[in-house]
Amino acid sequence: MTEIEQRFINIETAIANQDKIIDDLNQVVIMQGKQIDNLIRQNQYLLSVLESDSVKPQSEETPPPHY
Repeated sequence: MTEIEQRFINIETAIANQDKIIDDLNQVVIMQGKQIDNLIRQNQYLLSVLESDSVKPQSEETPPPHY
């Protein structure tokens, strides 16, 4: 095997390794995107619950019967 052939093999090996790393990172990005979407939905739900006026201010609450 000549030096040029060995260099081509090394380059092809490096490119194959980089392709694998890029694919792995892409999967992580996809998973994180799904997690971010889920967190956004949860945050929007919690904000809607807070804004729904389901909890009255203490001054408007009726005291419990034992008072």
